[in-house]
Amino acid sequence: MPIKWTETLAVGIKQIDDQHKELFERMNSLLEACNKGKGKGAVRSMIAFLEEYGVEHFASEEQLQKAAGYPEYEKHKSLHHEFLRNVRGLSAQLEEQGPSLSFVITVNKTVVEWLVNHVSKMDKGLGLFLQKKKEADRPLSYD
Repeated sequence: MPIKWTETLAVGIKQIDDQHKELFERMNSLLEACNKGKGKGAVRSMIAFLEEYGVEHFASEEQLQKAAGYPEYEKHKSLHHEFLRNVRGLSAQLEEQGPSLSFVITVNKTVVEWLVNHVSKMDKGLGLFLQKKKEADRPLSYD
């Protein structure tokens, strides 16, 4: 089941929103590859990209949090680590099962649902904090 980016998921910080859009697009590519019965190699490369991009995105997001003194930084960072653990777990499951229906269900539950929930709740809170900080502290630039 594809996931759609909508403006209701926007956090209001262009850099973060652009990265989230890319994550959603790549997640859809992964799900599509599984649904079309692509081989392990194709799915494996998409999982590897998702992990690499996740690391890059989270580092960027965490850097913004630290620069702004975001009070939820540690909690947010631990949730990012949880996501990356889940993605790494997909690699092991893929090797055992291949891109099966069970694998797709796991992707939906452990990664897609997590991503949508995290963006719509945690990252929206971060976006509000950063926007307020930007208004109060003009020298910081987030875009």
